[in-house]
Amino acid sequence: MSKQLKAAKFDESMELHLLLGVDAKKSDQQVRGTFVFPHGIGKSKRVVCFAEGPNAQAARDAGAVEVGGEELAKKIEGGWFDFDVVVAHPGMMRVVGRLGKVLGPKGLMPNPKEGSVTANVAQAVGEFGRGKAKYRVDDGSNLHVVFGKRSFPDKNLEENILAFLDHVKTLKPSNAKGTFVLGGSICSTMSPGVTLDLGFLAAQA
Repeated sequence: MSKQLKAAKFDESMELHLLLGVDAKKSDQQVRGTFVFPHGIGKSKRVVCFAEGPNAQAARDAGAVEVGGEELAKKIEGGWFDFDVVVAHPGMMRVVGRLGKVLGPKGLMPNPKEGSVTANVAQAVGEFGRGKAKYRVDDGSNLHVVFGKRSFPDKNLEENILAFLDHVKTLKPSNAKGTFVLGGSICSTMSPGVTLDLGFLAAQA
């Protein structure tokens, strides 16, 4: 798979791009969530967590780079963004809610549908820290996700992408009509896209 793409001088990310048969501007046809790839994606992420008491300690033990409540919120409001993912305990959304204007535009606002608002903050911190991938359809009905690194064995890349496509089959909104996955391609960070034959998805739908 990766050997067919022209290589850059660094270990490029491998990207999957899908065009979905949804109207992404309608709230009932949004497609978003998270996915843990069988072989990871070759990148760890810096996770901060809003939690208190035993949950806070559990988040630290799971690898969160910063854990807190009001003080953490003020730090972020002051312009600190040295992190990739925000996880929050439901009881802390009273604090996190006011950060919507600064976290939202950066795609960092915790969301229950993405698993980043959860009572089990330790599990979420651990999964996101190991590279758990977020995905969300854009306004053009495209879904983009990184599924590994060029240096991965081709077998691992193939298993990652097939596992994600199996997952995608479960995501069709009830109000979306017709074919769900209209087309797709893969590329590395610096390469042109290679079109995929995804007819098997329609056949299995």
